[in-house]
Formats: sequence, C-alpha cells, structure tokens
Amino acid sequence: MTRVDPSLPRQAAHASAPHAIVIGAGLGGLAAAMRLGAKGYRVTVIDRLDVPGGRGSAIWKDGHRFDLGPTIVTVPQVFRELWKACGRDFDADVDLRAVDPFYEIRWPDGSTFTARQDTDAMIAEVARLSPGDVAGYKKFLKDSEARYWFGFENLGRRSMHELWDLIKVLPTFAWLRADRSVYAHAARRVKDERLRMALSFHPLFIGGDPFNVTSMYILVSHLEKEFGVHYAMGGVAAIAQAMSQVIADQGGVLRMETQVDEILVQNGAAKGVRLTSGETIPADVVVSNADAGHTYERLLRNHKVKRWTGRRLDRSRWSMGLWVWYFGTKGTRQMWGDVGHHTILNGPRYKGLVQDIFLNGKLSDDFSLYVHRPSVTDPSVAPEGDDTFYVLSPVPHLGHDDPADWDAVGAAYRDRVIDVLEDQLLPGLRDRLGPEEVFTPATFRDRYLSPHGSGFSIEPRILQSAWFRPHNVSEEAKGLFLVGAGTHPGAGLPGVISSAEVLGQLVPDPVPMAAE
Repeated sequence: MTRVDPSLPRQAAHASAPHAIVIGAGLGGLAAAMRLGAKGYRVTVIDRLDVPGGRGSAIWKDGHRFDLGPTIVTVPQVFRELWKACGRDFDADVDLRAVDPFYEIRWPDGSTFTARQDTDAMIAEVARLSPGDVAGYKKFLKDSEARYWFGFENLGRRSMHELWDLIKVLPTFAWLRADRSVYAHAARRVKDERLRMALSFHPLFIGGDPFNVTSMYILVSHLEKEFGVHYAMGGVAAIAQAMSQVIADQGGVLRMETQVDEILVQNGAAKGVRLTSGETIPADVVVSNADAGHTYERLLRNHKVKRWTGRRLDRSRWSMGLWVWYFGTKGTRQMWGDVGHHTILNGPRYKGLVQDIFLNGKLSDDFSLYVHRPSVTDPSVAPEGDDTFYVLSPVPHLGHDDPADWDAVGAAYRDRVIDVLEDQLLPGLRDRLGPEEVFTPATFRDRYLSPHGSGFSIEPRILQSAWFRPHNVSEEAKGLFLVGAGTHPGAGLPGVISSAEVLGQLVPDPVPMAAE
C-alpha cells in the first residue's frame, strides 16, 4: 500500500480534530480533501488505485509516461484559488505552460481550422474558411461570454441543491435559450458546417452530445479565449501529486490500494465507511468522489435511498464511452513536424456519428479522433528522440441494448485507427510503434467503477444539470457530500475542482472534540 504520511507532530496536533473521509483520490476528491484540511478537519483519502489522480493519473511503460485522462488545463484560476485557500502558491508547486495554438481541427477534405487565444487570429481563421460567417462568429463570442458569467461564475460555483435555487434562475435560463442545443446555437450564428462543428464539439470533452446538450456550454469558447489552454509539465498527474503533498502537509493521509465497500449510516447520518477488507473507519463527515451512480447503488446499498434510486439512475442518460489508445513511437521526435500538441481528426460524419454514439448505441465503422502529442511541449513524457501519444475515440457506453464486445472487436478497431492515422496524420506509424496500452469502456467500468463504462458519469443535458444533477450535499444521509464529475457542476477539470469549492461552502467548520 502506498501511503502519503504527514509528520508525527502535525498528526498529533490533529488528533482531536473531527475526522473527514474522502472516498476517491480523483482531482475532485483531492480538492475536497484540501478544502477540508484547510478548514481544520483531520482528513483521510481512500482510493483503490496505486497512485492519486483517478482519471487524471498516469502509467509508465519503457520510459514513456501515458497521461490517462485530462490533457489540458483551462480556467487555471480555480487551481490558484484552491491553493490560496490552503495558504499555498499553486505556481510554486506546479509548472503550468500556455499552449498556443490550442488545437488544430482537420477534415477529410483537407481543410483545417487552428484555434488560438488571440481574437484577431481566430477571426482570420473564420474568414479563411467562410468569409460570410465572420459577423456571426463575433456574435457567437458575445453569446459565449454571457453564458460564461452566468453558467460558470454564477451557477457553477455555488450549490444548486435547493429547488428554490433553480426557480430563481429560470428566467435567465429562458433569456439565454438554455433549451437550445450547443449545435443549434452555433448553427444560428454560422452557416459553414465545418465552423458549426468547430464551435459545437466542446461538450464531447465533458461527456455531452452537442446536438442535445444545453447551449449554456458554449461558455467553453469564452473561457478558452479568455484564460487560454495550458499544459502542466509532468501531466495532470503532476497536479495530483502536488495536491497529495498539500494534503500531507495539512496532516492528512492518503490510503492507496484500499477500497471502500460501503458508507455506514446510523440514524440517518453518515458515520464512516467499511472497507472491502472488513475494516471500519469512523468519520464525522463523508465525501464521495466515486461516481454518483456507484455511490448510490453500491456504497449505500444497505441504506434506503429516496431520490437517486436504481430506477432513477437507470432512466438517466449517461455520457458516452471512450476508446483510448496510449502508445510510444521510436525516433519520431523530429518527424511529423506539422503535428502539434493537440489535433482533432474528423471523420466523414458529424451528426450521424454522434447519434450512433449517444442515441443508437452503435459502434460505427467511421470515427473522429482526438490526438494528444505531449512530447511537443514536455520532452519528459518519452525517451530522448521518441514520442508519446494518446488517441481518443468517443464510442457508445456499455449500457445500450447491444453493447460492443471490446475483447472481440478491439484489435480490429485499433487497426482501423492506425490506418486513418497513417493516411491523415502520422505516415509510417506502424513501423515506429513502441509500448502501448488500450482503455475501452470496459476498462472505465472496472478501473474507475464507472456505471456502464461511461467516460464522464451522467450526461450534462439540461434536465441532468444544476438542481437536476446529484447534489453536492446528499439528501440521503446527513454528513454525506458528493464531489466530482457526477455531481454539480459537472465533468472536466474546472467542473470537478469547482465541485470541491461548493463543498467548502456546504460543510460546516469543524468543532474540535473535547480533550479527555
């Protein structure tokens, strides 16, 4: 068992402090532990993996570091504010580098779109593809900013667990046409189908269908332009390690390779957890960073759940699954000079492919790919002269009527992906391949205990967001709280870090226990 232990004097000073248990060392759980430690709680974080970070952790093979989940940092101030709340300086602990251009989008017809932070450069890109859409693009930017201030800075950074919280904001939802989808809003502003894709695909990075997710999520275009896109040297796993160190310095403990089997509830209040080993650990506060579905169906299985019953969870729409191929290449650092840090390769279909993934549950023959080449920015990810890659393809989750058998189809899927990469982006790839690892929805189900193997928990549709989403303060047991992708405000690094900020507003300050 890997354990991050504080010094004994610090631990002794915390001995009389109320105890908080955080289930899961994902980024949301680590942020929650930092917030609780700053409040004065004695914190224990428990996770079944061998390293902290959850989806944001990394694995190493033959000198290659494979960052498993998030690859970019947007809205870095949420991290700086988190560190500040703990009396620390984020930039002293994490080396964050701006990435510009953000990413390049490529289409099968050979056309491209390069996203940058500079507004004039973006307008020039729009004009190059479709001169008649420049005016509409400028309107889209204004729309995006308005939704950012309301959706992120207002709703996303406070609790939405009371029905009155929802009722108060309904007029603003109506004014901003939250009932319209991201794609529908982009289509009202620009006519070129390539631009419509470029302005609407962002919900896919938080598990949402652009043709059905609320247009509030066009706010991503503003936060990218306003705050930039960043990469943490050492990957997001380096952020997780830095968070773990803050927790240790506060007197907290991380118990890795340890699994929680059940949340213990007595007289309507969460009183601790039972591990799969049979050990019980008492607590005054329990925070679950496990998926909300796993929390309510498994961890509270012996407690009568009133709202998030299995039936309600079964009726929920879950985010898509992910097929992710991590691989190293030999002697390629100076090859493929036109391939930057982030590339999106579009397949021949956009709407039809998204419908197959989210609605039909069909594994299509065609696909779109997100290609991550971190060695462009961070040479430490691979041996000298080599590269490390991460290729992601959105696929149906395992909860559809006829889910893909990844043991049977995985090898053929990988071969088709290689064919596309060699043809459109990385010629000669097969001859340069080194170590590799593949994650499928089955991996997400087994490694992260994600219901249906979904990549981002419950899909962020309008009736599964804000008040409609599992609340940060659970109505099922007093003293039980939720953080992470499956609760408010949702998935993505800014979302899960903000969920811990909301938690900090909800959990009362600890009252020290009387000395014996």
